Amino acid sequence: MKLLVYGAGVLGSQFAVRMHEAGHDVALLARGERLASLRERGVRLAEENSAVIRGVPVPVVEQPADGYDLTTGFVRAHQVDPVLDSLAGVDGDVLFLHNWAAGAEPLGEVIGPERVLLGYPVAAGTMDGDVVRYRKANFVTRRVSMPIGEPDGRATPRLERIVRTFRAAGLNAKAEPRMDAWLKTHAAFEIPLGLAVQAAGGPSALAGDPRAVRRMLGLIRHNLGAQPTPAVPSAFAMLQKLPEGLLVPMLRRFLRSSAVESSALNNTSPATRAELDRLADQLSALASAR
Repeated sequence: MKLLVYGAGVLGSQFAVRMHEAGHDVALLARGERLASLRERGVRLAEENSAVIRGVPVPVVEQPADGYDLTTGFVRAHQVDPVLDSLAGVDGDVLFLHNWAAGAEPLGEVIGPERVLLGYPVAAGTMDGDVVRYRKANFVTRRVSMPIGEPDGRATPRLERIVRTFRAAGLNAKAEPRMDAWLKTHAAFEIPLGLAVQAAGGPSALAGDPRAVRRMLGLIRHNLGAQPTPAVPSAFAMLQKLPEGLLVPMLRRFLRSSAVESSALNNTSPATRAELDRLADQLSALASAR
């Protein structure tokens, strides 16, 4: 597969390396200082706090172009508009792999609805200068699937081909027939969680404030109850059904877990807040349209 990876942050860089090392024709799109660093030293990877750093010479480009079988977009929700504009004039399918609650329509309006696929990445990590520090895979994380789907839920040949190709590269990808509902459910959970972490100053600080966790849970329940379709995955419905006295301790343990420590939740940067605000606007627009 000839693949363009749009976005050279934590997730895009890990994905590009995985596909490059699996033998695919991969180019990683970056700009500015990140582009210069990648050209000079390649993608630099290290496992969590390890002092061992390896460089992988993935080819890099500054602009999208024709000729790719698939473009994968690893950008934040508030960064999607310029990405769409840059992809409008080139060919090929585009798989958007990020937080997104507005559905496929605004994406298809710019680049053509027939080109759009939706998904969500399951890798995690942080940026340490120009080094991507990734979370070591374990028994649990190896079983977390990377959902990918057609906006209308069909099982198409291209979806089957993409899933098959990703799985052959060692990615635990799966076809998700309700991908749009999956992304909306995730946003209903992610927005209160992310905003509460931002307000507290980090996941550990939030875990130490049970009242704030209860307020967060109330907002999650409100968002899930406002969804036009049942929660996907259905396990999220437990956040509405189980008693608060059980869920609050569970959420506090989750916030203190090593999985959160090496995730984007530990990033309280303005970019994280901008993404959460964009997602919140998308959910509000959906609620207003009902």
